[in-house]
Amino acid sequence: QVRLVESGGGLVQAGGSLRLSCADSGSIVNFFAMGWYRQAPGKSRESVAGIYPGGSTNYVDSVKGRFTISRDNANHTVYLQMNSLKPEDTAVYYCNTFPTAYNSWGQGTQVTVSS
Repeated sequence: QVRLVESGGGLVQAGGSLRLSCADSGSIVNFFAMGWYRQAPGKSRESVAGIYPGGSTNYVDSVKGRFTISRDNANHTVYLQMNSLKPEDTAVYYCNTFPTAYNSWGQGTQVTVSS
């Protein structure tokens, strides 16, 4: 198990942007498909986006065209650029391996979008 640390969340108005970062204490980012997940209050955790070692990406329909996942292997970091944010994007965002979350969950980073 490696430690995944998410950061970059915050409070933003609808239509705004945020960039989330996920840093790992090992090097799973370099060798595994990685993804961003989110959990809204009262809802189950869902996968939002994934990126494979070769660079191909996968997005849930609700964020296509608005979110972009990327990875920086040199810095063991995965990013999620979120544009045109909507109130329904409000959730705690986590990173983990993708499409199955094998690693322990980190603390996540809170994203709150006001209308």
